[in-house]
Amino acid sequence: MSHTAAVPRHIAIVMDGNGRWATRRFLPRVAGHRQGVESLRRCVKACVDRGVQVLTVFAFSSENWNRPAEEISGLMELLGMALAREVPQLSRDGVRICVIGERQGLSDKLSAGLAQAEHDTAQNPRLILNVCFNYGGRWDIAQAAARLAARGEPITELSLDRAMALSHVPDPDLLIRTGGEMRISNFLLWQAAYTELYFSDLLWPDFDEAALDAAIADFQRRERRFGRTSEQLNASAEGRRVA
Repeated sequence: MSHTAAVPRHIAIVMDGNGRWATRRFLPRVAGHRQGVESLRRCVKACVDRGVQVLTVFAFSSENWNRPAEEISGLMELLGMALAREVPQLSRDGVRICVIGERQGLSDKLSAGLAQAEHDTAQNPRLILNVCFNYGGRWDIAQAAARLAARGEPITELSLDRAMALSHVPDPDLLIRTGGEMRISNFLLWQAAYTELYFSDLLWPDFDEAALDAAIADFQRRERRFGRTSEQLNASAEGRRVA
């Protein structure tokens, strides 16, 4: 058995570039977010088809509240519409939706819609879709530590890991960021310790199945050592072959 990477079990994506996509076309920024939903639909289906088990997307960060009020209200309206329109098809495709992030500050209607989407898809087995909404990596670490402190539990790497908002899935194998920026912007700070990073110049609405395949192919060419040497990996692989 080779230590070279197979199809990543868990892919995370920073879906960047919706606003710039719209601006270049002289459209309002929310039109770019609307097109971004279409791109996400394609990506989810492609992940299901390729055997990816978990897809985690950065839909709205805790810092995005600083954006213009008109854009924020448009995003909230778009999320509500997307839930109503997309969840039935996602459920038919076997996708389980998990919404990750701080629910306080969201409208009662939107919070109810998120909870309903999670409930309606909870038993679906093909793909876990984590939608990080009003999420930040630092918030995640802080809430995990606060939860442990409230229970009087010691704070260790293991206990923190189990208290994280994404403790129900393995850490991401591959993190993709679109839009040409080369940073992770407070996304999955804890979980991405050994994640392979891939940066695409494509704006998110232009990211399609071929672009996803290119990212996966790049991932498959990498050697994931997790602190070990290539020689140790080769010896381990050889031992498994002999056994």
